[in-house]
Amino acid sequence: MKKVADISAPKVATPMEIALEEAKSAALRGEVPIGAVIVHEGKIIARAGNRTRELNDVTAHAEVLVIRQAGEALKSERLLDCDLYVTLEPCAMCAAAISFARIRRLYYGAADPKGGGVEYGPRFYTQPTCHHVPEIYAGFSEEKSQKILRDFFRDKR
Repeated sequence: MKKVADISAPKVATPMEIALEEAKSAALRGEVPIGAVIVHEGKIIARAGNRTRELNDVTAHAEVLVIRQAGEALKSERLLDCDLYVTLEPCAMCAAAISFARIRRLYYGAADPKGGGVEYGPRFYTQPTCHHVPEIYAGFSEEKSQKILRDFFRDKR
């Protein structure tokens, strides 16, 4: 009797793993390596890495790009049942966009003491003028996110 090889189901990448892939791709393009993914009803509907240099657009952060893609995919500016995964704590601009889009949950990797807008800096979601606060989960794949950033900036020096 022949022995059948042990076949297991293929590993499915998590949204944060895909965001990390987008961050690595951004680094290869010379962009600050930040990646983001939006999930709706368990499916990834948007993914991007930073493109500020490529597009000559200071607003082309990974978070803003995936919010734009998700809005197109859902035909709505409101992303009520969506979760955003991003490799670095969003800046104030991106935190505001996340709030305006009404994203349900925000998962981020590394904290950003210099440019963050959630845990550090202006702490956008604590402001009385903030209309929507997503559920926030920090520290997802934090070490991997930090390593990608550290390697990128080390190589730039």
